[in-house]
Amino acid sequence: MTAAAPCPGVFHVRLAAPRSAAAAAASTPDALPGLLELLGEFTPVVQALPPDAALADLTGAVRYFDRDAVHLAAMIRVRALARYGLDCTIGIGPGPMAAGAAVRAAVPGGTLAVPGGQYAVAEFLADRPVTAVPGVGAKAARVLGDYGLDTVGSVAAAPLSTVQRLIGARAGRELRDKARGIDRTRVVPNAAARSIAAERSFDRDELDPYLHRRALLSITTELGARLRAEGQVCRSLTLTVRCADRFGRAPTTRGRRLPEPTAHTVALTTAGYRMYEALGLQRARVRGIALRAEGLGAADRAAHQLSLDPADDKARRVEAVADRIRAKFGEGAVKPGTLAA
Repeated sequence: MTAAAPCPGVFHVRLAAPRSAAAAAASTPDALPGLLELLGEFTPVVQALPPDAALADLTGAVRYFDRDAVHLAAMIRVRALARYGLDCTIGIGPGPMAAGAAVRAAVPGGTLAVPGGQYAVAEFLADRPVTAVPGVGAKAARVLGDYGLDTVGSVAAAPLSTVQRLIGARAGRELRDKARGIDRTRVVPNAAARSIAAERSFDRDELDPYLHRRALLSITTELGARLRAEGQVCRSLTLTVRCADRFGRAPTTRGRRLPEPTAHTVALTTAGYRMYEALGLQRARVRGIALRAEGLGAADRAAHQLSLDPADDKARRVEAVADRIRAKFGEGAVKPGTLAA
């Protein structure tokens, strides 16, 4: 890399997993507004990534404070720890893609910077699985892997026509450009929410799978009510489970695309339970569970498969009545019987 390469100025800041049960109580979605406010002291170009992260373009702040990006990251981490008692993991790069890859590779509670410049980004990504590139899901990764394109570097070295033939013309071009370090995305301040999330933390490291599922039911009930109140549906869910780990291991994550866009609590709960069971955490000491509803869209534009099941129709009618009661008497007015105990 030459000295003329651009300075990395995009920060991907993620709240690190708490290291104690006491700290876990503070690690809720309520901490995200505080993080956004803190980043706003350095730059107005801040984009929220619920439930626990944000993007910030600090290119101007690097020049204004006359400090390099790593020094600014240290300032952010110190202030977050002093004000909220929460540590941050920070990835730094010349664009959102590189910053996101850096934060995933960083030690929890640490900082990792990718040097500026297309070739430096491509070199950093080369040995990583192709799913490290934003937008590459499990299906595309399987197709590419069948032809030996299982790393970002192998995709970058492959002919464009080959990648396009495997996953489509537009997607193939975008993937190959990103694999070569070309990132055209930008930090978008005040961007419309593309996802909503909710989280539940335990007062202590929790072993009981029943309480894990109970927390998950509470989350899906909240998300379903919020989606319906806003007239939205989601297309996929991402489950994140924070386990007790003295070595600071990253949270366990599992995603699932829903059969159809929905805001139906029963459908969200069923998908959430299946993701939880697939993680095999029956003996895990869990500190917190978060669920993110992604791919939001207007409910009145979403297709819905008609059901001939009377139980499903009844559940939806009961759900609508419960929503009206909550709107009139508050969120806690109606809840599943499992959560009433």
